[in-house]
Amino acid sequence: MAKVRTSRPASKQQASASTAYLSGSLGLALLGTKFMGRAHSIAWANAPKFFDLPLQVDRNWAAGRDAAETHEFARIWGWKASTIDWQETLTNPTVELVDVATPNHVHKEMAIAALEAGRHVACEKPLAGTLADAREMRNAARKAAKRGVKTFVWFNYRRAPAVALAHRLVKQGCIGRIFHIRAAYLQDWGGPTTPLVWRFQSSQAGSGAHGDLNAHIIDMARFISGEEISQVVGAIEETFIKERLLVVDSEAALSGHEDSAGRRTRKQSKKMGKSTVDDCVLFLARMSGGATASFEATRLATGNKNQNCIEINGEKGSIRFSFERMNELEFWDDTRADAVKGWTKILCTESVHPYIKHYWPAGHLVGYEHGFVSQAADIVRVLGGQTAEIPLPDFEDAWKTQCVLEAVIRSARRRRPIAVSEVD
Repeated sequence: MAKVRTSRPASKQQASASTAYLSGSLGLALLGTKFMGRAHSIAWANAPKFFDLPLQVDRNWAAGRDAAETHEFARIWGWKASTIDWQETLTNPTVELVDVATPNHVHKEMAIAALEAGRHVACEKPLAGTLADAREMRNAARKAAKRGVKTFVWFNYRRAPAVALAHRLVKQGCIGRIFHIRAAYLQDWGGPTTPLVWRFQSSQAGSGAHGDLNAHIIDMARFISGEEISQVVGAIEETFIKERLLVVDSEAALSGHEDSAGRRTRKQSKKMGKSTVDDCVLFLARMSGGATASFEATRLATGNKNQNCIEINGEKGSIRFSFERMNELEFWDDTRADAVKGWTKILCTESVHPYIKHYWPAGHLVGYEHGFVSQAADIVRVLGGQTAEIPLPDFEDAWKTQCVLEAVIRSARRRRPIAVSEVD
């Protein structure tokens, strides 16, 4: 591995926007070195090992805020160079794709700058912290697309094999006309003792559980059903923990890691600060095909660690999924004889299931990180002129989810139904 650099490369030639597919290699710059930075680093490192890709993946740059920490991150996670000036990656000819894995409030600045510099962009979800920022990003993506520049958004749960299989089953008509969708994303890490990390500050996150968790299940409902959310009928938004302890080390506070003596390594002050985001948001909705839907997101569902779940009921059958059992999809086939009707648990580890043939033998489970690996592989496929195994969300797609997020908040605060078409 090349020595990690913290100085600016000598060449500052700006790569021109490509109107054709890439060939040879794909040079990457990663912006953000915390939780999502690690997840994305694993993805880019492992995608070429599991998948036969049309491009070589070159992990050229990692950009963060602290020089020493970013240098160490790059060394550990296999990035060739590091910098605390993310903008210098946009003037380096070795970078064709910029991966934005930063807090929500800087997505817009980084993504638009990368697009204007002719770089493809992969951005974390939600697309932005605010509707206005998301609109500017969508518009910039539309303009860049005319020059052959592509965008992608990390809705990684689409690439859980069970979720991808659910998408295929619905598309094949296996459950028929959809009547109901119910989805919930439940976590419990945001209790009263959790300090005021950036995710509880609207200036950085935009929203709380809503943008963090509802964004995922809104996207998953749209993706699996093939329908859009047309109206938010009603919504509830609640902040239970009004004040939290100020934090010194945000990453340690979120991880809650213990030292060798079993002591918590959280670094926080004794001062309190105001939490300015929602802890819980629930809403009811109508789908474009006529189905009804319910959604719930909270980080105060005690006993639920990462319960991302969805159930879809149709005239010919039903499907249901829970991420805490991510390798399983449950399927009810209502066309079977009454004597043999029942929920079938499908262990999605066979080579016929999406993505599995690239990983392990049947019955050997995949994990959280494999969703990112599979998405990284699909991004490289698309940029190399091939087809993704399942559809990839771009800025236009993620904009639709952002409009639903906004419609929900308007409904909760105005206490009336909001048509998603009102949001633009």
